[in-house]
Amino acid sequence: QLCELLDTASRGWRKLAEVAGAEKRFKCSEEELEMCSLKVLEPLGSPTQCLLQLLAERECTVRYLGGCLHRMGHVEAYQVLSRAVHDVIRITVQPESQAVEEGTRVSLSCWATGPPGLTYQWFCGKQEVTGATAPELVVDTSAPPGPPHWYICRVSCGATFTFSRWAHIQVERSGSPESASGYCPSMAGLQILQQPRPCRLAEGDPLVLECRALGNPPPQYQWFRNRRPVEGARSPRLQVQLVTTAERGTYSCRVFNLFHELWSQEVDVEIGEGNLRIPCPPPYSTLGAAKPPSPIAPVCPLLLTPLSTDKVALLVGNMHYVHHKHLRAPMVDVHALSALLQQLNFKVVSLLDLRRDEMQMAVDEFLLLLDKGVYGLLYYAGHGYENFGTSFMVPIDAPGSYTSAHCLCVQHVLQRMQQRRTGLNIFLLDMCRKRNLNDDAIPQVGALEVTASIVFGYATCADAEAYELSQGELSNGVFVTFLKRWLLEDEKITVLLDKVAEDMGTLELTRGRQALELRSNLSERRALTDPIRSSGWAETSARNLQWAKAHVLPECHHLHFDCGVTVQLGFAAEFSNIMIIYTRILTAPGDITECMAKLTDLPEELDVDLKCTNRESPEELGSPLVPTWSTACPSCCLYSRLCGLQRLRQDLAFTVCLQYRYRGMADFVEERRAVNVGRPLIAKLNLS
Repeated sequence: QLCELLDTASRGWRKLAEVAGAEKRFKCSEEELEMCSLKVLEPLGSPTQCLLQLLAERECTVRYLGGCLHRMGHVEAYQVLSRAVHDVIRITVQPESQAVEEGTRVSLSCWATGPPGLTYQWFCGKQEVTGATAPELVVDTSAPPGPPHWYICRVSCGATFTFSRWAHIQVERSGSPESASGYCPSMAGLQILQQPRPCRLAEGDPLVLECRALGNPPPQYQWFRNRRPVEGARSPRLQVQLVTTAERGTYSCRVFNLFHELWSQEVDVEIGEGNLRIPCPPPYSTLGAAKPPSPIAPVCPLLLTPLSTDKVALLVGNMHYVHHKHLRAPMVDVHALSALLQQLNFKVVSLLDLRRDEMQMAVDEFLLLLDKGVYGLLYYAGHGYENFGTSFMVPIDAPGSYTSAHCLCVQHVLQRMQQRRTGLNIFLLDMCRKRNLNDDAIPQVGALEVTASIVFGYATCADAEAYELSQGELSNGVFVTFLKRWLLEDEKITVLLDKVAEDMGTLELTRGRQALELRSNLSERRALTDPIRSSGWAETSARNLQWAKAHVLPECHHLHFDCGVTVQLGFAAEFSNIMIIYTRILTAPGDITECMAKLTDLPEELDVDLKCTNRESPEELGSPLVPTWSTACPSCCLYSRLCGLQRLRQDLAFTVCLQYRYRGMADFVEERRAVNVGRPLIAKLNLS
């Protein structure tokens, strides 16, 4: 539709290119515009389609595109895009109603997929909940019990929006008979109340399987058939209106929240061709049952897709070296891979600019997340070298003439991963592999175990360099530029990397200078898309808790100053060790005409650039990743970017300095308030 509107209009695709080019990274060259215009000579060619493709390759967001159309004054094209945005906002996790004891902190969740820039706003009844602009809403139930409170979440992008379903929270007195016999999510963490039951149906019958659970945070669901995820089946009830023999198989449901994971029992669904049928029986409840149904015989493993007990990824990007050339691509590459791996259900820890001891501690924490059958993935982008077939990752504090003593040996990390009995060990090394002439020592690496589960994807060949591609302010490594095109494919990991290698070979700029090298002894068809089947509740809960500790942001603060001004203090994460803090004036007395809240007295051990503190717009922070988090922040704020959170030796404490001026006065008045937000994100793991 956009092509039809913009290909021939006076305010058409050329005007769009001009308006979009106001942002430097989206500006098209004369050659690119000429390429677009020549598309009219092709039978099905479209200049607009070509331009949109160029913008997409530069990661232009739908929100930015809509703003360009709006500034052009092309109302019809803007409306077409707005309707498309509305169509693709999908709520994937709905808030669940809960009954809890008085004083319990309850979490409601609403998650949605759609275009970049989704914003959230929670309501209690018809009233907005102040500051509740995140997918998770924490409700304090310390108020006296009463009628249920009803909550709903609005998810929006620009002028379009959609609502979640309503969820109510019923608060019971802790000493009441109802709560004594009921279920308290904060005590048990996660519990399945209804198990699915096996059934035998005829073709054309309806199929209904149900699995219900309670937990805090509320549980999420994913149904599996023959141990493969059922697409779109993410609610407690799996329903098929008219079954065929294609629905025959063994079903189970994965129930999980941030800290825990449970699996329902496996049940067989048999689909016959005759009229005789045994309908699905009433749901089985684990509460008050005399005995559970007899277990179903497991399916032969040889017929199944390989399973992982979990998936964990450590992504490290080193850019700002003390004694060596700075790099630009690792930030963008680590961020891009982090987003893709999370779509594949990996638990991701992403870190930038680590010193030698910090890299070692990060690897140690990564190993704690590994266990029998877990898929472990290590991605490293930065300076590196290879001597005698052994690879070394160079930390940012390595001296000018570094040796293996100053670096981390990749093969040593692999040995320690094998000791954890992992199901798959993947190393993606986006670094140079030139010989280090300063290091004459022959690496002493012990023999590796024969596990047939090792995959090395090198960005370049032995004794060769790896390159970056500059695109305005953004830079991508050549390796990740092609890797991210294939990463979500359901292919054996070695087949996937082969396709990446073929793609890289088409790049004229690096032909003959950089080529992906694959080394593997993988014997099974293991893929990044393999489903997760946890080995045990205790191990999974411990692993989830350890990972979650490194990804907890401080709660939003509201500071009340003596002058009557209220300041909101909010937080966003760019990486596991980089946090954004924003200050916003919520309320101010009428006689105050001007006020601002700035951060001061930040800890010395943090990597804080004063040019990246107390900025009036996110773009002034100088990070190319601003669009990924700025849309979740309110407007009219001051922004500060804190790097190197792993270096915090104690709680993050700082001062909020409020400067304001009364009407008719020339001078500013100043008030200060000390703030302690604990140890955010990766700082909780004490890497220093």
